[in-house]
Amino acid sequence: MWKFIHKLGSPKWCYQLCGRLQPWFWIAATTLLVVGAVWSLAFSPPDYQMGDSYRIIYVHVPAAILAQSVFVAMTLASVVFLVWKIKLADMAASVMAPFGAAMTFLGLFSGALWGIPTWGTWWTWDARLTSMLIQLFIYIGIIALRGAFANTGQGAKAVAVLTLVGVVNIPIIKYSVYWWNTLHQPATFTLTERPAMPASMWVPLLIMVLGFYCFFIALTLYRLRSEILKRESRTRWVQEFMM
Repeated sequence: MWKFIHKLGSPKWCYQLCGRLQPWFWIAATTLLVVGAVWSLAFSPPDYQMGDSYRIIYVHVPAAILAQSVFVAMTLASVVFLVWKIKLADMAASVMAPFGAAMTFLGLFSGALWGIPTWGTWWTWDARLTSMLIQLFIYIGIIALRGAFANTGQGAKAVAVLTLVGVVNIPIIKYSVYWWNTLHQPATFTLTERPAMPASMWVPLLIMVLGFYCFFIALTLYRLRSEILKRESRTRWVQEFMM
């Protein structure tokens, strides 16, 4: 196990590993998203209260989950970078941030579309919505802060510290529907409780969530390979690879 972790600190070895894993995750993501989309749009029954408008959950819920999961992954990478000085951890955090910001925006946008027929308004200063908006600003701040430093090392440390501070907002997002009186409903399904929806609704939702995760991993592997080549451009193995 420790030998594998030590190898992850090697840009060359990690580049090769990402290249081997990437196609499998692209295949899994494509398969799951296609199956989930067809099932949710064509075969999943309409909700007895919201009708067909509820189908936006098949995009909204995976996006919201990924928005938080990506930030947690960035936090773990930041800890590894600050404690063990593994530069690949910073590379991983840097390529994950734009995706996390995109998922946060998608979650807010899809939630606004859902809110119009459900709540009668596209936006309200609900605890869940407000904390998600703050999360989007944190993502944008992290991306902007990284680009504000001419020195890559100093920028990486500053971003890692900001990420550790920003992760405080994740439990606020998760538990906001329980801590405050909000319009937003609790989690659609959890790992510890039986789903309230019938299987014909939550199974395609689970497939979509898994598809989003596989897409995130595939895209991260692809962008990490590009980031490795960019930062290691002066090393011998990259120069030989590019020849």
